[in-house]
Amino acid sequence: MRISPTPPGDHTRPPSWRETLKVYLEPASLRMLSLGFSAGLPLLLVIGTLSFRLREAGIDRSTIGFLSWVGLTYAFKWVWAPLVDRLPIPLLTHLMGRRRSWLLLAQAIVMGGLVSMALTDPQHHLQTMVFCAITVAFGSATQDIALDAFRIESADIRRQAALSATYQTGYRLAMIWAGAGTLWLAARAEVPGQDLYQHGAWRSAYLVMSLSMLPGVLTVLFSHEPVRNIQAASHTAGEWLRSALVEPFAEFLRRYRWQAVLVLALIATYRISDVVMGNMANPFYVDMGYTKDEVAMVTKIYGVLMTLSGGFIGGALALRLGVYRVLMLGAALSIGNNLLFSWLATQGHDVAKLIFVISADNLGSGLASSAFIAYLSSLTNVRYSATQYAMFSSMMLLLPKFVGGYGGVYVDHFGYASFFSATAMLGVPVLLLVWLAARIRTPAHGST
Repeated sequence: MRISPTPPGDHTRPPSWRETLKVYLEPASLRMLSLGFSAGLPLLLVIGTLSFRLREAGIDRSTIGFLSWVGLTYAFKWVWAPLVDRLPIPLLTHLMGRRRSWLLLAQAIVMGGLVSMALTDPQHHLQTMVFCAITVAFGSATQDIALDAFRIESADIRRQAALSATYQTGYRLAMIWAGAGTLWLAARAEVPGQDLYQHGAWRSAYLVMSLSMLPGVLTVLFSHEPVRNIQAASHTAGEWLRSALVEPFAEFLRRYRWQAVLVLALIATYRISDVVMGNMANPFYVDMGYTKDEVAMVTKIYGVLMTLSGGFIGGALALRLGVYRVLMLGAALSIGNNLLFSWLATQGHDVAKLIFVISADNLGSGLASSAFIAYLSSLTNVRYSATQYAMFSSMMLLLPKFVGGYGGVYVDHFGYASFFSATAMLGVPVLLLVWLAARIRTPAHGST
């Protein structure tokens, strides 16, 4: 099969390796490093790390499981994305521009929510803690919406994979800090000889996490508002609703027509192998006898570094070979890596083999992610970038998350080796979808 080396209609020469690598030192790329850190910090603090804190506080597992639904906030950010895309914030937008003003407001919500989580003791005020976590998740999802638009409007399509790679670097570093870092800070702040759960220790850790948002705040304050097409203001409520809520979706359908079904199918399924498999990864490590230290070191630290490496490799390859070639490579690697997990399930407790599989899996995942984000960015019209990208990024999680919910049932009936093989097979149709999508003649985005 032949995959176009560059996006359709782009016949410019491939850049040299020197030009390719220099893109990572451009101001737009460096800004994405800092802003990616701000985007990645809140997620674990309202899901993963919070569940550890709640369990230590004596909250029952069923309640903690239900509280994981806080994470669904991210899957439905497309609901209020049109407001972030089109609605100005009084005074602040006039002073800073639309993207930067929404970024700053979202960061303020996250910081305030984290301070509230720090001061709230879940043993006595669990409902307050839940409300604070929802506030942080809402602010974080809003930041994602504004940041995706800011990134898309900050550089041309050919540089989107590189911006994605530096964004992912900051994001992954933040996840290490929010995960391992928070636990480390809480442990250092504990008073020896007292109860297992010490609210004061967690308070200190979460206050530090709130302050860790400051680099992103400073980046927003000292950045320039990206140049974008500014449409004339609507004069009636009906006109505004149409332009803000309906037109971003209608414009995409008009642009791609029947081919929109193919594009949306690819978006909905591209990460399905990774996401469905990932839902059972931690139970798999436990059942195979890996210790917490082994899992933390191999998957949380070493694995993240491999993901970052994959992201940079994917960004560079996308610049030289084109996004579709790297999308195909990423989809093929996902299938192969899940088969490696199936093999690992037959090997028993073996740290060396775990390192080998994690190396391959995270490297491939990072490569695929950078190309996929660049692909999603290329689909947006700059006039509706926040709304359309939020729609795409939400859609890519809904089906995989739904299917992944049945992973435990499958493992109970057929075992881990069969489960990982089945998740690999879920990725086979994705290869066909990438091949077909590469043959779509990219429609014009209209006036930009």
